[in-house]
Amino acid sequence: MTAHRLPQGGRIDRSRTLSFSFDGKILTGHPGDTLASALMANGRLVMGRSFKYHRPRGPVTAGAAEPNALVTLGTGGRRQPNTRATMVELHDGLVAESQNCWPSLDHDIGALNGLLSPFLSAGFYYKTFMWPAAFWEKVYEPLIRRAAGLGRAGYEADPDTYEKLWAHCDLLVVGAGPAGLAAALTAGRAGAEVILADENPQAGGTLVGDVSRESWLRATLAELDSLPNVRVMARTTAFGWYDDMVFGAVEQVGAGQPAERLWRIAARRAVLATGAEERPLVFGGNDLPGVMTADAMVAYARRHGVAAGRRVAVFASSGAGARAAEALEAAGVDVVALIDARAEAETPAVHARILKGAMVAGVSGNKEVRSLLVRRADGREETIEADALAMSGGFSPRIHLACHRGGKPRWSEAHGAFLAPEALGALSLAGSANGAWRLSDCLAEGGRAASSALEGLGINAALPDFGAMEEGPDPAPARRLCQVSNPRGKAFVDFQNDVHLRDLGLAVREGFSHVELAKRYTTTGMATDQGKLSNVNAIGILAEARGVSPAEIGTTTFRPFYTPVSFGALTGSARGEHFSPVRRSPLHGWAEKNGARFVEAGLWHRSAFFPRDGETTWRKSVDREVRTVREAAGLCDVSTLGKIEIFGPDAAEFLNRVYCNAFLKLPVGKARYGVMLREDGHVYDDGTTSRLAPEHFIMTTTTALAAGVLTHLEYCAQVLWPELAVAMASATDQWAQMALAGPKSRTILQGIVDIDLSDEAVPFMAAREVTLFGGRLEGRLFRISFSGELAYEIAVPAGHGEALADAIMAAGAPHGVCAYGTEALGVLRIEKGHVTHAEINGTVTPADLGMGRMVSQTKVDFIGKHMLGREGLVAPDRPRLVGIRPLDPAQSFKTGSHILAKGAEATLENDEGYVTSSCFSPHVGSTIGLALVKRGAERHGEEVLAWNALAGEFTPALLVDPVFVDPENRKLHG
Repeated sequence: MTAHRLPQGGRIDRSRTLSFSFDGKILTGHPGDTLASALMANGRLVMGRSFKYHRPRGPVTAGAAEPNALVTLGTGGRRQPNTRATMVELHDGLVAESQNCWPSLDHDIGALNGLLSPFLSAGFYYKTFMWPAAFWEKVYEPLIRRAAGLGRAGYEADPDTYEKLWAHCDLLVVGAGPAGLAAALTAGRAGAEVILADENPQAGGTLVGDVSRESWLRATLAELDSLPNVRVMARTTAFGWYDDMVFGAVEQVGAGQPAERLWRIAARRAVLATGAEERPLVFGGNDLPGVMTADAMVAYARRHGVAAGRRVAVFASSGAGARAAEALEAAGVDVVALIDARAEAETPAVHARILKGAMVAGVSGNKEVRSLLVRRADGREETIEADALAMSGGFSPRIHLACHRGGKPRWSEAHGAFLAPEALGALSLAGSANGAWRLSDCLAEGGRAASSALEGLGINAALPDFGAMEEGPDPAPARRLCQVSNPRGKAFVDFQNDVHLRDLGLAVREGFSHVELAKRYTTTGMATDQGKLSNVNAIGILAEARGVSPAEIGTTTFRPFYTPVSFGALTGSARGEHFSPVRRSPLHGWAEKNGARFVEAGLWHRSAFFPRDGETTWRKSVDREVRTVREAAGLCDVSTLGKIEIFGPDAAEFLNRVYCNAFLKLPVGKARYGVMLREDGHVYDDGTTSRLAPEHFIMTTTTALAAGVLTHLEYCAQVLWPELAVAMASATDQWAQMALAGPKSRTILQGIVDIDLSDEAVPFMAAREVTLFGGRLEGRLFRISFSGELAYEIAVPAGHGEALADAIMAAGAPHGVCAYGTEALGVLRIEKGHVTHAEINGTVTPADLGMGRMVSQTKVDFIGKHMLGREGLVAPDRPRLVGIRPLDPAQSFKTGSHILAKGAEATLENDEGYVTSSCFSPHVGSTIGLALVKRGAERHGEEVLAWNALAGEFTPALLVDPVFVDPENRKLHG
């Protein structure tokens, strides 16, 4: 065994032993271990197999960028494939298994792919599977699909729960390394609300386990914990930066389960202190288990008390090699050689043999390192016996979040790395994320970044005195070393996808040297680590091949997520019965008190009808409610209608362009029915819009399209007409709204509303802001009607809705008022020929619904105007709205029934339309309905057949005017 537990050191609890299994074998570790460190402590360096060649692989990092040590974690519903062993905290009973191998990790038959490597070079998919064409579906695609992917997802339901939460702060600090701690301490002492988020279980970054800085780290963390305005969020990865300074973050809630919490953090300012990723070096055999980045090898020794080998060598192109050698020796690791590519490198105080101006050309071994082939500057080669190799090719600042909103990284020759875009507004960078490599510089930058950010908020923050810090060898400047010339063996650039040096050379020769093309042609940077280790090396290799600077090559696009985010975290609690939130009207309690039976209407629970004693069927209840509304009065909850407040000097012009009918000159205090079209000329939605003030409108939408209409309006305002000064906000949940309809509604309401409700004072389609109960409550009054009766809609703040409804019912009791629900509402509207989205089905125009005269002929433009005149939309045989009733009142038909001409054979070829809505009308005394029928407006009085093939029903019927009750609208204006 090469990797082993050191006799002392590490931030682990050696007094406790944890048991876990890997590929069915029981192993042990300690609290503070990761799965990767515990496997290494048990001598297990091989933890996975690469994707294409199935080469044995061990961890190359100790963090989130790990491309090799991917395992499947858990069993049953908790099965999690492609989990980075380097980020899994060890806990008792943990179950892990290797993946992408068969029959076992140590003996994988897929490794035979390595023998085929000459045929599996870059682009081999495109070259191999083109011929013969008939093989694609039967041979090639099935084979590729079986080979694709790494782990295997489970099929059982996940038993864990997940949460979604919001958090707000003055300053968000991403990364709890030295710069992040300095920034949080600076802002915390100034009294700012601070969130410090870090993906690791322990804050401190590279300081964790560093004995020389242990006291400073403990004191800093203790002070942060004592500040009530500072929240330290460990195990929390910020995965994305979004508009309006909102950051997405995932918190790993607890060991022993994969339950997670997704945070949306709204920060006024943010400091990105995410540090830097150490780059591997590209040489022969650099993928063998036991070859890892120098920082990773130091972390395993310092944090977990684990040595990667018995005899360790270090290969670097900067002072990071000397720093790593010193740290490893201090931790008790035997370092046999320090190989520095720089001829003029400093000489550190280490016992290891030092070779300057030399490089590792190749590593020998099978599943572990056995020896290194070292090549000096003069060409001489020698072999060094070693069983582990730490490598450092420089550092790449972790600037991913800074690029998530479209900014492009900029190449810095001085840093040998890509730095974040400039002018990021409220986001600033500090520490190694900003190209600072020395500890003192990182601390100073963190403090300055926080102080500067808070200054923009009017908060003065003094810079702390961090004291003198003992500095090790300077990790920069590095000799930019993208590849070792003439490597012995395959030199890998992207470890997980098995992209090696020759693949990139082939891509350049075949014309795929653009960074985005090279990525896709070779699959570099397309694995689960998204190129965190490989991309900068690949860019450097492409640049050398083309003879240009990495600045000219550029980077691929940075997008969320920084690291993989589980579907469970994104879903949160929205699963099972909580898949969508249940929405209850402000009048839900009032409806329950009155005995309502509820129906699910989208996300809403709406009152369908209100049964009374003796009413044995729902129809009896609905018939009573309908008759009561027509003869006395009824109260209905209409709070679920969408309500959108629209403001601005151009609000009238905006509405005039959104609706097909005129709105520009709508007087203050009036409401108007509006029809909204899509760009293709079909009706999108309808509703009333009222003008409460010269620059203030309130629009109502159908319940189903409340969110869709708001999205449509925002698109129009932001994209189509950004020059218009208009703003809007949803107010659906802020108001309780109810309709009081019936001939006695004015009498009932007059004792509650403080204004004169006469027809002269409040005519039909009036809209007023009013007071109620002698000025004790403010509300809005609209004289509009969906039932065709004298009716009013009253809106009050949501918290007062139930009390107002109770008061109306009490005032209306002597007049016979009743509560009525959506079923009766449907009957009332069909009796009056009013349409809903049963008729507005996405295929109708205003003319199809009998509203052609509403379409303005004088407006210069409105959405849908030009497409409305298409030949197909004005064809004379289009389906048009018509009423329908059975010839025999004792018969009925159902919604969806097809309309056939009298005597026509019952086939779909003879279909002339369908019934869009139907109900029993107690006033007509039979079933009635609305239908869309070819030339329907011209066919009133024609006998047809309503055919329901599913129910086997054939009902002779008559096409009639769609208005069945009070066609003169006398009751509406009563």
